Amino acid sequence: MPSNSSTLAPLKHETYRTIWFASLASNFGGLIQAVGAAWMMTTLTASEDMVALVQTSTALPIMLFSLISGALADNFDRRQVMLTAQFLMLAVSTILTACALLGWITPWLLLFFTFLIGCGTALNNPSWQASVGDMVPRADLPNAVTLNSMGFNMTRSVGPAIGGVIVATAGAAAAFMVNTVSYFALIYALTRWKPSLPASSLPRESLGSAISAGLRYVSMSPNLEKVLIRGLIFGVGASSVLALLPIVAIDLVAGGPLTYGFMLGSFGIGAIGGGALNARLREMFSSETIIRYAFAGFAISMVIAASSPLAVLTSAGLLVSGACWVLALSLFNTIVQLSTPRWVVGRALSLYQTVTFGGIAGGSWLWGVAADRFGVSNALYGSAAVMLIGIVIGFRFSMPAFASLNLDPLNRFIEPALGLDITPRSGPIVIQVDYQIGDSDLPEFLTLMGERRRIRIRDGARNWALMRDLENPGTWTETYHTPTWVEYIRHNQRRTQADAENADRLRALHRGTAAPHVHRMIERQTIPPSDDVFHKAPIDLHH
Repeated sequence: MPSNSSTLAPLKHETYRTIWFASLASNFGGLIQAVGAAWMMTTLTASEDMVALVQTSTALPIMLFSLISGALADNFDRRQVMLTAQFLMLAVSTILTACALLGWITPWLLLFFTFLIGCGTALNNPSWQASVGDMVPRADLPNAVTLNSMGFNMTRSVGPAIGGVIVATAGAAAAFMVNTVSYFALIYALTRWKPSLPASSLPRESLGSAISAGLRYVSMSPNLEKVLIRGLIFGVGASSVLALLPIVAIDLVAGGPLTYGFMLGSFGIGAIGGGALNARLREMFSSETIIRYAFAGFAISMVIAASSPLAVLTSAGLLVSGACWVLALSLFNTIVQLSTPRWVVGRALSLYQTVTFGGIAGGSWLWGVAADRFGVSNALYGSAAVMLIGIVIGFRFSMPAFASLNLDPLNRFIEPALGLDITPRSGPIVIQVDYQIGDSDLPEFLTLMGERRRIRIRDGARNWALMRDLENPGTWTETYHTPTWVEYIRHNQRRTQADAENADRLRALHRGTAAPHVHRMIERQTIPPSDDVFHKAPIDLHH
């Protein structure tokens, strides 16, 4: 796929540039808030479990609610969804600041507020990431995804250090106040964005139906399944660095909030470096090679953090893990976006986030428990071992190459004129497609039909089957169901340009004089009308 080699290329698009810079301010405030929350927890309790749960409480909502957020992103105005999320986080941050200033914060109340902020993040992220493809051309999409990660990590490189200074000099409440103010820039940028939304003649999918469609699409997409498996493993292993870093700063290098901020800043600087090298690395190495290096580099960084008594040496290792973090997560994200058409991209991204952040949330808790029972160093060694397992699993679930498929809508389908007056909700609908296939073409035909089955089910078909006529063996019939007529229309509108090759090759194998004949039928039970069955006088069994 052609791509601009400059990581900064997406910034030439005004809408993306405006929202990207506003996101920098929001991310900056969020990281300062994270430092304040993590450090406040160390002052509220001596439990290492509770300190690690600060990270879990932020990541857990992303695991729990991202799939719902993805369905909302694909079925509603993404700008409105993002604005709702920003106002939610603004309100929660304002209340958190007030409670901190009044001295009302307890460990569990702090976790509750961070959980609510995580809910806002879960609502915002799928819409924001899915919107990137609406703001930049497809060729700039990999660099835009990388630039998003770089932007976050640019703030990570200085935000935590500044956050440490703010906490050390003015307290955690001041950090929460900075975060509250940081939402206004992004809210302003989003109110100015006027996206051009494609018109749709179909009614909006219900939430349950939209979620089911997203799950079905991902389950029938092998490339996406590989990303989910590796993303989960990476999330579990990599979560240790952010979950345990406050404890590393206190116990292993005998530091304070400034040391913690400095080390977190090193992680962010490394991430910036990884993002800057991303485009070049994609040109030099395969996706799988980059991911293996990311897993290996993170493992080495964790070993250094576990064994080093020096903040400088630990920070040097965190430069490596920061680079590996952005390389892996941006590559996962890019593969998801390039492997998914626009109608379902929000749900695919949300499912990726659910799995990856589920790994981060679960891993944060796991490493917190491990640190409490076996020591911080042993917990970090354990996370390094998980990273090495991720490399081994890659031999079975290797990353696909960057997709070059054209996933734009095919737009070949024309709704047929019907002889019956039906409503959009009429159904079930049964579709049969008749092919005439010669014996010499059967191996290729069956191979294409295997791919056809995956495409049909992926796009919403049910009960797919392929049948051969016993009296006329050259006649083959493909059949499938959709619940309603509107779902049949939706199914056909989901077809992409990349799917056309399968349909064209099947049509070329068809030996009939006309195109394969399509039967569109509505299913009806063969029970007679109710007044013929149930309104007759009962039979007297005694006569």
